[in-house]
Amino acid sequence: MTGLSDARITAGLADVPAQVDVLVIGLGVTGAGVAVDAAARGLSVLAVDAHDVAFGTSRWSSKLVHGGLRYLASGQVGIAYESALERGILLQRTAPHLVRPMPMLVPLASNVSTLQAVLTATGIQAGDLLRIAARTSAGVLPRPRRVPAQHALRWVPALRRAGLRGALLYWDGQLEDDARLVTCLARTAAAHGAVVRTRARVTAATGTGATLRDELTGATGEVAARAVINATGVWAGQLASDIRLRPSRGTHLVLRGETLPGLAAAFTVPVPGSASRFIFALPQSDGTIFVGLTDEAVEGDPPDVPEPTDAEIGFLLDVVSASLEHPLHRGDVVGAFAGLRPLLDAEGQTADLSRKHAVRTSPNGVVTIVGGKLTTYRRMAQDAVDATGVASGPSPTADLPLLGAAPAGELARVDAPARLVRRFGTEAPFVLATARAVSGLPDGELLSPGPRGVTLAELIFGVTHEGAISADDLLDRRTRVGLVPADRDDALALANRALEIGSLYS
Repeated sequence: MTGLSDARITAGLADVPAQVDVLVIGLGVTGAGVAVDAAARGLSVLAVDAHDVAFGTSRWSSKLVHGGLRYLASGQVGIAYESALERGILLQRTAPHLVRPMPMLVPLASNVSTLQAVLTATGIQAGDLLRIAARTSAGVLPRPRRVPAQHALRWVPALRRAGLRGALLYWDGQLEDDARLVTCLARTAAAHGAVVRTRARVTAATGTGATLRDELTGATGEVAARAVINATGVWAGQLASDIRLRPSRGTHLVLRGETLPGLAAAFTVPVPGSASRFIFALPQSDGTIFVGLTDEAVEGDPPDVPEPTDAEIGFLLDVVSASLEHPLHRGDVVGAFAGLRPLLDAEGQTADLSRKHAVRTSPNGVVTIVGGKLTTYRRMAQDAVDATGVASGPSPTADLPLLGAAPAGELARVDAPARLVRRFGTEAPFVLATARAVSGLPDGELLSPGPRGVTLAELIFGVTHEGAISADDLLDRRTRVGLVPADRDDALALANRALEIGSLYS
């Protein structure tokens, strides 16, 4: 295994191996997870993406690592259990630096019927049974309970007081950042020997290799492989014509923290007329609040960057506002984003399609992993590698810490700013030391908070070790400043400075 300083993502096809055991196509959370799994089993791995790490669906999630309450409501017990199991693995073993417990409040307001309250409480209790079955400690995710109205208002002061008869309180997992998890996975794969390349497009593939094009230079090349795994999500059908998907769009809004002052927990409210769909407001560590999410069928070829619709924005504002003392307005929305779920084609509405993943081997030998969700990426990756038949042993990833992972007590002792520890764990001092060495700048300048707390130090590290080659890479994926256009504009000069400094690294 290489040292931490050698665990790097790079761009283009220079010095790409001509032959590997496993070629992974796609560097979203699933593809990066496949690269970790295969490399950790001792296989030689090349993992590529036509764009960048976390370019597609993986950066547009709700930033939750959840136990699958929605799947319980629709009778998908197996998927709910798998979600609870993988949530516990992330929280307790593989990524406790990036995933933390988050209190979730369901207000029992006047617009929530007694039947809805009973059904929701039953689902939450069933979810806690899954937590127990998954061996996730109550010290990590406390047991759910009902709280009186005055306690609910301490958690969420903006709730409408009239008719509030208490709330249901439970706990789930929250990601510091979904794109940060993907980048961490990609570097973890590199630390185990994988070659990880962005701007490397696969133009044709079979089960024994692929043709690649360098998106920076236009150069092309061939790579031979014992197995080829297609982990391109909603674009999987472009490489495997026998795969049929029905993508659905999930839209989120971004609010400033002061829009809902004092928000200390996420809160969820039921969609009118539904027993299984909820809209939530989720506070983020950078001071923003996400409101989401929708579930709308998408027709035609999936776009590279999906766009929220006005109708979805209005729907989210209306549903959440019904539970608030003061309704939200369009002017409160400072950003919006949407992602596409790679759902397997089946009869019915997209909201009712199974989130279960599937591994399919095409007639040309390419193994495709589709479906699923961010929380269960590790199991998806394990199943995909198993399906190739090239691994000689079982997957070790359930007990394999990602780079920077450590128990909470150890993370609390890391000598680095809290933001860097939240985003890099035990690697935080290494991130700062790298920025110092490359820039020669004092810590005060490297750590001075920019828009939403972003620092020059982490942006420089994004260039030197995480493969960022543009301001888009830094602001839209290595950090999430770009989710608010005004903040992105303010941070552009800082990103360009990091690119100039980072280019000196070799």
